[in-house]
Amino acid sequence: MGYQLTIGNLVPNILPHCAVGLLASFIHILRMSGSGYYDFPDSAKPRVEIGEILICWFTTGLLLAFFAFLLKVGVDYSRGAFVVFYFVAPAGLLVVRKGTKVALAAAVSRGVIGRRDIVLIGDLHEIAALEPRDLLVFFGTSEVSRFTLSSDDDLQKRESTDVNVINAAANFIRRNNCREVMLAMPWEDTGRLEFIREHVKTLPVAVRLLPDIRVRTLTNYASSARQRVLAIEIQRAPLSAAERFVKRVMDIVIAALALVFFLPIMALTAIAIKLDSPGPVIFRQFRKGFNGKQFMMFKFRTMTVQENGPAVMQATRDDPRVTSIGRLLRSASIDELPQLLNVLKGDMSLIGPRPHALAHDNYFETVLSEYAFRHHVKPGMTGWAQCNGARGGTPTIEHISERVKLDLWYINNWSLWLDVQIVIKTFFEVLRKRNAY
Repeated sequence: MGYQLTIGNLVPNILPHCAVGLLASFIHILRMSGSGYYDFPDSAKPRVEIGEILICWFTTGLLLAFFAFLLKVGVDYSRGAFVVFYFVAPAGLLVVRKGTKVALAAAVSRGVIGRRDIVLIGDLHEIAALEPRDLLVFFGTSEVSRFTLSSDDDLQKRESTDVNVINAAANFIRRNNCREVMLAMPWEDTGRLEFIREHVKTLPVAVRLLPDIRVRTLTNYASSARQRVLAIEIQRAPLSAAERFVKRVMDIVIAALALVFFLPIMALTAIAIKLDSPGPVIFRQFRKGFNGKQFMMFKFRTMTVQENGPAVMQATRDDPRVTSIGRLLRSASIDELPQLLNVLKGDMSLIGPRPHALAHDNYFETVLSEYAFRHHVKPGMTGWAQCNGARGGTPTIEHISERVKLDLWYINNWSLWLDVQIVIKTFFEVLRKRNAY
């Protein structure tokens, strides 16, 4: 419009020109997004990507000219207006990009935006060498929770301090539901890297090793805003954010429908328990959930005792502590129905490793190194182990070892279809009443 008014022409119909602008925007955004241009870490880098923007825009202009020639619509547009648009637009793109970076930097420094689910564990010198600019590049934030390892020369003292530091980091991760751990350590210190890796493997988080000082110097990682930062993934998170969302939606929908369907049965069960023996209808017991967090699990009371302490005796076949109505509830797995409330609360999932009493959990973790991996996902009302007959008591290490193998297979091979299969298998397993007592 400005061009036409300047040369003394009438203002043309603006809609076709808006269509050209939208097409140009679509082509430019599509091409730039493919290289990670709009990812938060790249947008937070201070340097404006002048070369990348100009090259992308000018090739976009050539594509527009090609489409105009191909569709024979070039005569409908002013060549002078197109040339003005062709050279004014990149200036606007550069100004907006710079303004975006300034605004992002200010927002990050105020803590308005930026990732807070990352924990940094590392060597004193490596962490000290990370500047605020590096934190923006690596994490998209100006500050992360840091846990510095020991700098003691004595190997035994250093390992002892490192264990305390890692335990403190693990507790912080569980309290704040962190999703990622970054390690900042010299790459040549392979012994210490393996030591740290062994101690963080029980955490259900992604663990990545950042480039150390030497590698960052060699790669000049900040020289290009489009360059991908080198970080080695040494542990993958058990489920991605999208997978966790899908699984949670499935839990809520099915648990809500099941609760409505089984409500009459649950009401009759509560009356029967109250008439059968003295005590509460619902049995409550602490269990470990996702990331080792404790939660209160609900069941219909089936015993005359309510153990929830450091010593809990597992139920055995023909256990005299089981009430007469409790024996029927346990054989039909009706005693597990109150856990639908745990699923809706988010403490449990429909499908996952079955949670054990804290006393048993703590013991199993000491005798089986892989046992803690079960806490990489939420515990379930039923699971792959239960569908394969591994239910009931675990009187020997061999029994719990077999159950752990099945649970870990489920975690490593999770899919929505697998959860559907387990739901179907559970129905037939309940009818078989195998190992149910």
